[in-house]
Amino acid sequence: MRMRTLKAAGFAVLVAAIITESVFPFYYAILTAFKSGNAIFHVDYWPTSFSLSNYVAVLTQGVFARNVLNSLFVACVTVAISLIFGTTAAYALARFRFGGRKLLLFAILSVSMFPQVAVLAGLFEVVRALGLYNSLWSLVLSYLIFTLPFTVWVLTAFLRDMPRDLEEAAIMDGASPLRILVQIFLPLTAPAMVTTGLLAFIAAWNEFLFALTFTSNDTQRTVPVAIALLSGASEFEVPWGNIMAASVIVTVPLVVLVLIFQRRIVSGLTAGAIKG
Repeated sequence: MRMRTLKAAGFAVLVAAIITESVFPFYYAILTAFKSGNAIFHVDYWPTSFSLSNYVAVLTQGVFARNVLNSLFVACVTVAISLIFGTTAAYALARFRFGGRKLLLFAILSVSMFPQVAVLAGLFEVVRALGLYNSLWSLVLSYLIFTLPFTVWVLTAFLRDMPRDLEEAAIMDGASPLRILVQIFLPLTAPAMVTTGLLAFIAAWNEFLFALTFTSNDTQRTVPVAIALLSGASEFEVPWGNIMAASVIVTVPLVVLVLIFQRRIVSGLTAGAIKG
């Protein structure tokens, strides 16, 4: 009994340490974002002041609001394309038998294993050849490299475990493969689609390297690059308050989305493993 209590206490301490390490930087960013002037450089672990000047400065000075809209556009379009092509590809890989299916699925997964810097030079040439440089569509094209393989892999595992009886009954009624996918499988894959869509959205929202390389002016940049390039009146003056406020603005929506869809995320990630 004593050993069980010690294990429970140790586990609780470990969980508390992990939560503290994960949440504290964001918590401190929120505290700093509400400070102004020299108060930013005073270390406080509890709220001591409440000023919205940093948020007002970020949203009214420069083009940060435009950068937020750019990120929203790129992330939403990337998710939409990933789900459309990922769902159809996953349906073909999971429900049809053809030669080289496993090799094709492995090749799709292998694409996501390459580090971004390894494909940066070649992708830059593709973007320039298509005339997409300094365009938001260049980011959509480049982000599909890592969102589409993940979407295909997760949805393939989910669709593979769907019962054959549903599909066979629809075929007996004369339903086409597209109608089977749209009217039968799509409603059943909602947890997996929410999971892949949300994770793809987060990946596209937070991406930095491609966004820095393929955009060259402030009006086309996304929020990670915009935050990194925030500067003060001189090269020695760093607007830490504005940077913290901008970080909070772009992080809070993601936290809210994860909290809202956390049950669907967990069920979507584990569905392929528990079905049988």
